Amino acid sequence: MQEAETWRELLATIISDSKEKQRITEALNITPITLTRWINGESAPRPQNLRHLITILPLHREKLVKLLQEEQSVGDLSQIIPEESERDIPAEFYARIFTARASTTENLRFWSTCNLILQQAIGQLDPNRLGICLWVVRCMPQSGPHNKVRSLRESVGLGTPPWVGNLEQQAMFLGAESLAGNVITLCRPGIIQNLDEEHNLMPAQRVENEKSAAIFPILYAGRIAGVFLVSSAQYSYFVSQARTSLVQKYADLLALAFEPEDFYAPEQIALHVMPSHEEQKQYFSQFRQLIADTMITEAHRNRPANNVQADWKVWQRLEEELLQYASHKKTR
Repeated sequence: MQEAETWRELLATIISDSKEKQRITEALNITPITLTRWINGESAPRPQNLRHLITILPLHREKLVKLLQEEQSVGDLSQIIPEESERDIPAEFYARIFTARASTTENLRFWSTCNLILQQAIGQLDPNRLGICLWVVRCMPQSGPHNKVRSLRESVGLGTPPWVGNLEQQAMFLGAESLAGNVITLCRPGIIQNLDEEHNLMPAQRVENEKSAAIFPILYAGRIAGVFLVSSAQYSYFVSQARTSLVQKYADLLALAFEPEDFYAPEQIALHVMPSHEEQKQYFSQFRQLIADTMITEAHRNRPANNVQADWKVWQRLEEELLQYASHKKTR
């Protein structure tokens, strides 16, 4: 096959695959006719569309950028070609985390540290606002007849459209059926570039709009507290080594949000299968009311509980109910 000599020829080759053509038109929110006009030179993409095109074609990025640089009619490339994601977390941000961690009260330390880190991460991992979802997923405390970690809970989450900004109201349990559970069990990262094609290769309970995902364990001294889960609305978003390296660095930084007792040795973990998100929703529909009721009940027992303590008690109660539901469903 003859090598493309212009970016338009390269684009024509790429969209000869009908699935790829559909993916590009959907990602750019344009019609197939517009794409054809670009290729034929009948019209030129706007700078933001060209920038987006480069971003959604990571496998062709280097060649596409080179051909664009050779075409003088494109204009000022500094406004078009996206910068690579920052390879490192800024040094001053580490100092900010240490200061915040030292000055925040114990009850708020986990949430405030995670939230601060996710806000920084979302700007670096999705600078072009293509759609990303970040979750800190933590191990539930040991429980059950064998005193093991039996599930994970989505704890602190942020997103960019098509996801909402604050994801915490959508938090659910994850278990052995999930990619996060697989990462916890094997204690090694899991990356899926195309959830439509790779969903049978490893466990993955996907959510709406999720096209690719990268999950890294949160570790301390050979023990694990949870995972940093990054989902993208784009396929192949984690092809770039720089991007996956950055996800790894944020997972390492998130370890500072946890206390030493929050980390578990591999032999303390035995994840169970949890019900689907749709099945869990009915259990979480009265979540806020359950917290209020728990605080009232504990106060009547002369064991006052603050909001954080009541939150944990409700999560533990729901975990037990959902584990029983999943067990009964399995035996039907």
